[in-house]
Amino acid sequence: MKVEMPGAPQNMPWWIDPLLLTVCNLALAFAFSALLVWFIGESPPAIAAELLRGAFGSAEAVGYTLFYATNFIFTGLAVAVAYHCGLFNIGGEGQAYIGGLGLGLAALYLDFLPFPLLLLAAMLAAALFGAGWSLVPAVLQARRGSHVVITTIMFNFIAAALMNYLLVNVLIKPGSMSPETRVFADSTHLPMVHDMAAAVGLTLSASPLNLSFFIALLCCVAVWLFLWHMPWGYEVRTVGGNPRAAVYAGISPSRCIILAMCLSGGLAGLLSLNEILGSQHRLLIEFTAGYGFVGIAVALMGRSHPAGIVLAAILFGALYQGGAELAYTFERISKDIVIVIQGLVILFTGALGFMLRPPLGAACAKIFSGGGRAVA
Repeated sequence: MKVEMPGAPQNMPWWIDPLLLTVCNLALAFAFSALLVWFIGESPPAIAAELLRGAFGSAEAVGYTLFYATNFIFTGLAVAVAYHCGLFNIGGEGQAYIGGLGLGLAALYLDFLPFPLLLLAAMLAAALFGAGWSLVPAVLQARRGSHVVITTIMFNFIAAALMNYLLVNVLIKPGSMSPETRVFADSTHLPMVHDMAAAVGLTLSASPLNLSFFIALLCCVAVWLFLWHMPWGYEVRTVGGNPRAAVYAGISPSRCIILAMCLSGGLAGLLSLNEILGSQHRLLIEFTAGYGFVGIAVALMGRSHPAGIVLAAILFGALYQGGAELAYTFERISKDIVIVIQGLVILFTGALGFMLRPPLGAACAKIFSGGGRAVA
C-alpha cells in the first residue's frame, strides 16, 4: 500500500515511507540515546549489546519481549483502526481498563464454564466493555462534532476513577487491604506458551508469554481483512481519506465513525486478556500500565498497518524487556534513564515520525528519477 504524506515527491518507491524512513528515525533516536549514555559515563556499544541480550539473548528473554509486545499489538491496532477513519483515538488506556472490568467480571462469575466457553465469554466481555466505553466519544464526534481527542482523554480519567471506586468498594477481595479482586480460578488462566510447547514435546524456558499472543496475531489478520478486503473497511478508509467524497458516494461518515471507534475500543479492551487472564490472574489497579499511550507510537511507527504494528510492537517490547535488564546491570543506568531512552524512540518514531520525510524524499527522488526526471 502506498501511503501519501505531505512533503515528499510523488512516484517514490513504495518502501521509502514504511521502511527507509522508519530506519532513519530509529537511527536518529538511538544516536541521541547513545549521546545520553555517553554523557552519563557509560559505553554506548556495551549498553546496546546488553539491551539486545536482555531482549533476545535467551528463550526466556524472548518470551518476556513478546509478552510486552502482545499488549502493544492490541493497543496499536486500536489506534490504527480509528486512524484509518480520520480519528485520533488516544483513549486506549481507558478502553483497555474498562475492557478489563468486563473480562474480570466474566472470570469471577463464569468460572464454572468449560475453558473454551469461558475464554470466548471473557473475550466478548472485554471487547464489548471496551467498545461501549468508546461509544460515547464516537457518538459525540459523529452527532455533535465534539473532538474525539478531547473526549477520549476525559474518558481515560473517568475510567480510572470508576475502576478505583469499584476495586476499593465493590470488587475488593474480602479482608484484603489491596484494591484488587480475589485470584481467579485456575480454570480461567490462559495456557502459557512453554506449557503448550511441553505438550508437544518441546522444551522452552518459563516466561509469561501466553495464548493471548496468538490471539493478538489473529486480530492483526482480522483487521487487515476488515480494512482492505471488506466493504465496511473500504467505507471507513474512504471517510478517513476524504469525508466529502464519501458523502458524495453515499457513505455515512457518522456510521463509519461510530463503527471505527467501537472496533478500536474493542481491540483495546482485549489487552486485558494478556495482563489479567495471562499474567495477573486477578483484576487490580492500573494493570494497563501506560500500554494504551505507547500504542499510539506503535501505530504511528507501524504506519497503521497490522504488519508494521507487529514489528513496532516487538521493538517496544524489546525496549521494555531489555531496558529492565540495563537497570540491573549498569550502575549509572537507572530506571529513569531507561524511560528516557524509550521516550526518545517514541519521540522520533511517533511525534516526529515524518520530520525527515521532505529531505529524504527529495534525495530519493533525485536517485530514482535520474536527476529529477519523473519515474513512470
